[in-house]
Formats: sequence, C-alpha cells, structure tokens
Amino acid sequence: MVWLERRSGWEKSPEDARSPGDVDYGRVIHSASFRRLQGKTQILNLGDSDFYRTRLTHSLEVAQIAAGLEAQLRYNFPKHQAIDLLPGRSMMQAIACTHDLGHPPFGHGGEVALNYCMRENGGFEGNGQTLRILSKLEKFSESSGADLSRESLLGVLKYPVSYSTAVNSKLAPRMIKNASGIPLLDRSSAKPPKCYMDSEADVVSWLLAPLSDHDRNLFQTCDPKPGEHGKARHKSFACSIMDLADDISFGIHDLEDALALQLVNKTAFLHWVTPEKCEGLLDYLNSKYSGSYGNDVYEGLVERLFSDGGKRKHQINRILGFVIPSVQIYDNESFDEPRLRFRAQLPEHVSRFVEAIKDFIREEVVFSPGVQHLEFKGQMMVIAVFEVLKSDPKSFLPRDIYSKFNCSLDPLREICDYVAGMTDSYLLKTYDRLFSPRMGSVFDKL
Repeated sequence: MVWLERRSGWEKSPEDARSPGDVDYGRVIHSASFRRLQGKTQILNLGDSDFYRTRLTHSLEVAQIAAGLEAQLRYNFPKHQAIDLLPGRSMMQAIACTHDLGHPPFGHGGEVALNYCMRENGGFEGNGQTLRILSKLEKFSESSGADLSRESLLGVLKYPVSYSTAVNSKLAPRMIKNASGIPLLDRSSAKPPKCYMDSEADVVSWLLAPLSDHDRNLFQTCDPKPGEHGKARHKSFACSIMDLADDISFGIHDLEDALALQLVNKTAFLHWVTPEKCEGLLDYLNSKYSGSYGNDVYEGLVERLFSDGGKRKHQINRILGFVIPSVQIYDNESFDEPRLRFRAQLPEHVSRFVEAIKDFIREEVVFSPGVQHLEFKGQMMVIAVFEVLKSDPKSFLPRDIYSKFNCSLDPLREICDYVAGMTDSYLLKTYDRLFSPRMGSVFDKL
C-alpha cells in the first residue's frame, strides 16, 4: 500500500514479524533525538525538581493518551468507516512520541531564539524541525533520516504549510531598539509561524504525492491573519489524535505538576477555571460519583485538587475519565482522501474545560515572571552560542559538525541543527565554556 511506503524504498525482510507501525515505533524509541528529550525543558527548568515532567516523560504520556484515544474511538464507533483508518497502537505511539523531537533547548524560548538567528535563512520552527529530524537527520538510512512510513509522517505533519507561505513578512525578527546598549531580543517579533520549513519541501512533496490535486491544495490551505502569521487549517486523522492527546497532557498533567509543586494557588484557579467552564465535568462527577462531593460539586473538585497527593491523583484520574471517553469523530466531506476527511475532536462541553485548564497553566505558570526570567536567559544563551559558532565555524564547531557544514548546500542550517539538538545542560555548558572566565578545559569533550 502506498501509505506504508518509505522514501528510501526500504522493505523489511520476510522473516521480520513486525508491522510497519512496530518498525516506526522502534526507530523513534531508539533514536538519539528521542533520548535527548530527557534533557529538554517541558515548562520548568531541569534541576528545579526531580518530580515534574520533562519533554521525554511528557512525550511518553502523550503516546499513552493517544493510544487510549484510538482505543476509545474503536469502542465508541465500532462501525464507523473511519475506524479502519486508525493507524494501530504501535504507529499511533510512534507518531505521538515524535511530536516534540524538534524542540530546541529551553523549549519555545529556544525556538524563538533560533528563528531570530535564522531570520534570513528560512527561519526555524519546532514542528518543522521534527519533520527535518525524522526525514533527514536521524541515522537509520543513508539520506532519509529515520525513514518512517508515509502513514506515520502524515501523522507527524502537524502544520502542512511551508514557512514561506505562512510567514507574515511584516513580523521580521529583530532586537529591541534603544535598549541602552544591551542587545535584547524582541520576543514577539521572533515568534515563528506554525509550519514545516522550506528545506523539507521535497519531503512534503513526496509525502503528499498519493493525494489528488484537489485534496493536496485543500490540505495545505493557510488562512491569513491580519498582524499575525498565517495559520494551517487542516491536519490528518492520526495527527488530530496526537494533537488532542498533547492538549490533554499539557492541560491536565501539567496541572498536576503545578499543583504538586505549589506553583499555583486556589484564587487563580477559581479565576480561570470557573464553574461555567467546568459544567460538563461537574455533571459527570455528580452522576458518576453521586454524593462524594457534598452539596457543592465544584467546591469539592477544587478541594480535592488542592489537597494531598493521593486525593489529587485520584481527582486527576477522574478528570481523564471524563475527557478521554468523550472523544468524537468529525467528518469534513470536502476531502476525498479519508485520512484527511476525518478528525478526532472533543465535544464542546469537554473542550471548554480542557481549554480553561490550558489557559490557567499558560497564564499562571508558563507566563509567570519566574518562568519567563529563565526562558529569556535561555533565549539569549542560545543566540550567543549560535552567533559564536557562526562567526568562525572552523574554530568553534566540533570536527564532525564542521565537516557537514563544509559540504552543505545550506551551511547555516547545519549550525542550526547542531544547536537545536542540544539539551538544556549541553547548551549551558557550551555557553559557559565560551563566555565564563573560569569554566572549561582543553580536555572537555565537545
């Protein structure tokens, strides 16, 4: 089948019992880029605690939730024509485990920094870097990266529009003017569009080759937004499951971390996650666990979330028991290809609650001064390291990276790949080695 083809043309040997999904999952799990996620920031910086989630544990949880959503769709809609298009557990987990591979050190902060560094050379975007890693940079094939099946890569392609199509040229990345002599990144200007990078246009062309001209053009629709970058309109069925699992994990599991580490308070929760936004959940709890929450179910919910670890964990599990079984299938009849026609989604009363939790975490944790201070510092370190490497690649790049740089048709992208692949701690060590007077030794291994 065309959707199980690989770009290199590789086929497994007859005695290999694995399915295509098993092969893809194995390649993702055993990849260097997946292992590096253990050293990359989720929200909090590594070293702050040994409890909270990293990009690696987050990715594993997204994979588990995605597999759960697929199983739930099979259970909820056993006779729906979309069920035969579900990728299967191994492939679904492979897709979900890849979703953060392209994130550079210091998360979205590092992404913004690298987009500034690459502002005149095609930009940088984390999801686009994921596609680049899987299709070109990993080592499972000579020139096709991890060489995943077309089906898996379609699930990975979260934003099927190119950087050059989605970017708003009026939002050029820049430094803040008149910053008293200190170069400071204008972070709002350097935020990239959600896209794949033009350097992978050949990969996307191969990936979407089985589609009709109508479906290909429609799938790559980009909606312009005044004063913002363009926004991709569509994603595949498998990708929608992965994206939904990511939203659930970001909202509910990151909420658990924030509560456990006492980074949020009850007053803020009451502000962002109101009874109105919890209406569906409150009805569910009142019906499923009648009498367990007292006279005011909302008050009982809040009390359990802000209680000890045992009560909090049980409440988080009950919330997941409300969210995951509610998953539905949306049918967009504009597409002929069923992999694009169908989409997983949550009903409105459930998505309203999940969005409220996401807004709460984003505003009270991600955008808090404590996190933003560290994110800004990480951004400036990323830029400083990139600029040093760019200034004299032969002197500053490791020999193997310089060899690739020297032979590349896009040498600046090679530097970007090297920096983007660094863990938080490796970037910090590199920065210290370059800029801190008392750090570094000639015996350090680069």
